Amino acid sequence: MFVGLGRLVISIPGARSLKDRRRVVKSLKDRIRAKLPVSVAEVGDLERYQVATLGIAIVSNDSARCSEVLDAAARMAGGARDAVLADVATEIIPLGSGGSGVRGGIEQALGRLDAPDRPWNDSDDDE
Repeated sequence: MFVGLGRLVISIPGARSLKDRRRVVKSLKDRIRAKLPVSVAEVGDLERYQVATLGIAIVSNDSARCSEVLDAAARMAGGARDAVLADVATEIIPLGSGGSGVRGGIEQALGRLDAPDRPWNDSDDDE
């Protein structure tokens, strides 16, 4: 399992108010969500009229797919009418086969952290 994360910083030179800015940001977020299987959130520069920072996340079983989708999101932001893509940063985090690298959560609740190399096995529930 892989988690792809992206940060897009966009400049909105025509924004003269927060209302102008929100219109551009909302439009871009909606277009990205409609075309790509990602989560998008505004994560920074919330009060600046002419700058916005968006965070993007995708989960996939293929790191190449994560990279492909993050690149597509950056291209969409770069092609926005009222905004200029100022910065892009991406990272892909591997979490092991089937998410076996994730610690805590259900594994911890079931006491399965003591054997990290042991594959998940539902037959253990019968013991």
